[in-house]
Amino acid sequence: MQKKRDLKNLYTSLFNEEVRSIEEMPRSGSYREYYRLSAASGKSAIGVYNEDRKENMAFLSFCRHFRAHGLPVPEIYADDLDRHIYLQEDLGTRTLYDHLSDVYKNGIFPRHLIDLYKEVLNILPLFQVKVGKSIDFNKCYPRYRFDRQSIMWDLNYFKYYFLKLARIPFDEQELENDFNRFADFLLETETDFFMYRDFQSRNIMLKDGRPYFIDFQGGRYGALQYDVASLLYDAKADIPQHIRDQLFEHYLDALSEHREINRQEFKRYFHAYVLVRILQAMGAYGFRGFYEKKQHFLRSVPYAVENIAYLLSVMDLPLEIPALKTVLQKITEEERLMKFGRSDSEKLTLEVSSFSYKRGVPDDTSGNGGGFVFDCRGILNPGRYEEYKELSGKDKKVQEFLRRKTNIDAFIGHALAMVEPTVDNYVKRKFTHLMISFGCTGGRHRSVYCALEAAKYFRKRDDIIVKLNHF
Repeated sequence: MQKKRDLKNLYTSLFNEEVRSIEEMPRSGSYREYYRLSAASGKSAIGVYNEDRKENMAFLSFCRHFRAHGLPVPEIYADDLDRHIYLQEDLGTRTLYDHLSDVYKNGIFPRHLIDLYKEVLNILPLFQVKVGKSIDFNKCYPRYRFDRQSIMWDLNYFKYYFLKLARIPFDEQELENDFNRFADFLLETETDFFMYRDFQSRNIMLKDGRPYFIDFQGGRYGALQYDVASLLYDAKADIPQHIRDQLFEHYLDALSEHREINRQEFKRYFHAYVLVRILQAMGAYGFRGFYEKKQHFLRSVPYAVENIAYLLSVMDLPLEIPALKTVLQKITEEERLMKFGRSDSEKLTLEVSSFSYKRGVPDDTSGNGGGFVFDCRGILNPGRYEEYKELSGKDKKVQEFLRRKTNIDAFIGHALAMVEPTVDNYVKRKFTHLMISFGCTGGRHRSVYCALEAAKYFRKRDDIIVKLNHF
């Protein structure tokens, strides 16, 4: 393949050694192609192939400017724009999102992760204000400013690639009117800063524990609110709201070290910029997921929907946008959107068990502790009767006995009424494990029947995984 040969030749001419291996790296949301080139000496570089010359020029210009001013971005080793290629520093494979996915479990956002986000937010104003304002904005592509045209591109991207393809009904003219009013409001605030444009956890690399920044080729003049909104409301990162609030205040503190800000005025526009960023992202999910059939992009949709639901509850914009709000409300009410792309690893696993009190309550293998334990020994035991002794709660004769001779179904109904609110809450909070255990004397009849019925009840839901155990 010619592009690989060109990259190898560029590497060899620069470092005076042959490339031992060239490995294509996973694609992201762009059409750029990335390759890791390695030599026998152990040195490596990232080779980039991108046919969009103007986008290449923007990235190379910005990256060299930021690097020259001490910002943590990759070094550009060499470029050959006529062949659409360049070589940059290899920052490894681990992103902030990868790290977050590893350590953010069961709703617990650890302290060190908060500190890492704060470090990132300390650097953001350097891009926006201190260093970014002196870049060559003539290199910006496709536009030099996040102006009305840019905003309308994003809003229409959302309309045609998400609303249309997700079959969310809307009035074209009324929605267009609201888009125009919304754009007017966004542009009331200051927009003479460097806007990174895609400042999110997948574009922040971690090398030796330090953050490095990539993919700012879409940078342009814009509002300060946009980038912090992009980071904190990054859909799949799913940062808890109280942590978002804490990090937002930290960002304002960091920004205040570089310029005077009116916090109240800044916050007046913040939620509007959160919304426009979410809508742009949803347009991308729709284009890549619905249109290009790349299903993994749809995995972010449920998180974006939850962010919209939150915004609708807190957003108080001083303008009338009824058609847009109606559309947003419809999105939050579409249950099918919450099912897109949810992998089993992200769902709540509900572990339903039967056990014998003689052998003890089952251990919680998740390490979280807690869960529900229901004592079935107050129910008449079929095991007392000779004809049922060798049977179990799985057998029809035992089940008929329990339904006819006992109040076990009412018992199960009360138990499920206690459990279900916790299941709903755990699903919402992205917890991944909950135990429900039913015990009786021998762990053979009553507890088995209860566990079977509970599992059957919860298996009607497709937002959780139900595992059934008989101990």
